[in-house]
Amino acid sequence: MAPRWSRPGLKNALLPAALGLLLTSGLPARALVPYTYVPQRQELEAAGLGIAQAAARLLRLGQASDAARLAALTVQLLPEDPRGWVLLAEAQLRSNQLEQAGISLAKAKQLDPRNPGIWFAEGSLALRAGKPNDALGLLEQGLKLDKRNAGAYFDLGNANILLGQSGPALAAFERASSLRKGFWEALNNQGLVLFEQGNPKEAIRRWREVLTIKPDAAEPTLALAASLFASGPADRSEALALAGKALDNEPNYVLESYQKEQLWGPKLRSTTQDLLKLAELKPVVDRALANASPEGESSEEE
Repeated sequence: MAPRWSRPGLKNALLPAALGLLLTSGLPARALVPYTYVPQRQELEAAGLGIAQAAARLLRLGQASDAARLAALTVQLLPEDPRGWVLLAEAQLRSNQLEQAGISLAKAKQLDPRNPGIWFAEGSLALRAGKPNDALGLLEQGLKLDKRNAGAYFDLGNANILLGQSGPALAAFERASSLRKGFWEALNNQGLVLFEQGNPKEAIRRWREVLTIKPDAAEPTLALAASLFASGPADRSEALALAGKALDNEPNYVLESYQKEQLWGPKLRSTTQDLLKLAELKPVVDRALANASPEGESSEEE
């Protein structure tokens, strides 16, 4: 015989009676409500700051796209903290998301209009967008708030080069290198300006100084080679050796179009092209032309 609780129809017969007893007995009905944990504000802030630190580490490692994704989470958690928006903008800038970077910087400036870093970042963005006049105004406004920012003076010098203002450009680069020890990029660009101003001896001195700081930097190595080549036959052998080393380190510098992108003036580009036409350099030049990738980024540190 089957057990009584498994008899057909017994469950169905007892269920309505049980429900009726619950409804009439005065016992409280206990409904199942899904439980959702809502973090406290302090916990959200801690999470946002932790994510921001992780994004900053990725940015230092050169993983800009991943950093931008993490920074986007930061601003979702901390939408009123301008630091998150600045971090997001920097990551977007470095991953070539220029339009999004502009939006992030505008939000950061709205939250913290007296933060010089925001003005500097906007100036850098304007430079990337090919708007040196806009960059000049933004950088100068930022420098009113922070007069000791070497990177901002460097960008200011680049903006002045693009506007054909060599005197202010040189002054800005000199100020940048005086503020940051070992700022070889600023010294290098001093050489670029000096060469175009007709002062190759002083340009050579700056480029030699750069190579004591950054011996494998392709740009000052090739620029120095070109300036030595222009000095006369006495320096020809050193010029050839330097040119070969530079093109092996960064093949893109074989292209005049790439040199122009790096703000080389017409005098230096013309002198370099004459140097690279020498028969002794043909194997090096051919190899560089085969390996050049003008659409890509330079392998040199910026």
